[in-house]
Amino acid sequence: MSDRRAHLDTLAIVSLVGCAALWGLNQAATKVAVAEIPPLLQAAARSAGAALLLGLWAAWRRIPLAPLAGPGLRAPALLAGGLFAAEFGCIFVGLQYTSASRMAVFIYLAPFFVALGMPFIAAGERLRGWQLAGLGLAFAGVVLAFGESFGAGAPAGSRQGWGDALGVVGAALWAGTTLSIRATRLAGAPAEQTLMAQLVVSALALGAAGVWAGESWPAHVSALAWGSLAFQTVVVTFASYLLWFWLVRHYAATQISTYTLLTPVFGLAAGVGLLGEPLTWRIVVALVAVSAGIALVTRRPRGAT
Repeated sequence: MSDRRAHLDTLAIVSLVGCAALWGLNQAATKVAVAEIPPLLQAAARSAGAALLLGLWAAWRRIPLAPLAGPGLRAPALLAGGLFAAEFGCIFVGLQYTSASRMAVFIYLAPFFVALGMPFIAAGERLRGWQLAGLGLAFAGVVLAFGESFGAGAPAGSRQGWGDALGVVGAALWAGTTLSIRATRLAGAPAEQTLMAQLVVSALALGAAGVWAGESWPAHVSALAWGSLAFQTVVVTFASYLLWFWLVRHYAATQISTYTLLTPVFGLAAGVGLLGEPLTWRIVVALVAVSAGIALVTRRPRGAT
């Protein structure tokens, strides 16, 4: 029996909106925890915890994870894991300098960078006119948002520009992870294997980077920070990623990818509503421009499958 479904049903729509809400809220959760737990060690702990949960889940479902150590997969797995680690390193460190609402907008430039890089991997995926227009619109939105990043009037402080820039770099690294998986033998590996490789490599790399940077785990961590880290580990990095992979397996990627545009909307709402971050007209316009631009970039022509 085939489990592939041609159209999104109620379960899929609710799941997709839920994933977008969780991913948007994740930036606010990270911002809360990073006030007490150093960013690199926090990111390492999140990856390590999620890897442990994924290993238990794979054992229960009898999903083999060892084949990533096989020929032709080790180097791509290390590459994808390294990019994954660098991405979250940028995000967690960047949240020390910029707001969660701004980070949510910048990090979801990743589809923009994927669209730029994909033609180099798959020649048949060259950008069309409306897609180039979408790239221009998204880029204009980022430029507008960066306009308030510098100087004493920056909403998140004088070092906001550094955090914003790290968000953009994180988006590029996220896209690099996607492209590296698509361009290597990882494209044919089960999603659980690829996710495990990313989690294990990132836990080791981020932990080592944290020690090298002189970070140390605090002697006392509040219940709020522990709860934030648990939310990031169990709900976001483990559960929501597995749910997303299930959706990718059972529904058309072109239909479900549109719902990721809701993530920065939820991220902006979480930052403003839960953390009391300032809501400026520039970041709102940038959010609309980036979302509309990515929608144009990811739109398929009529008749495409």
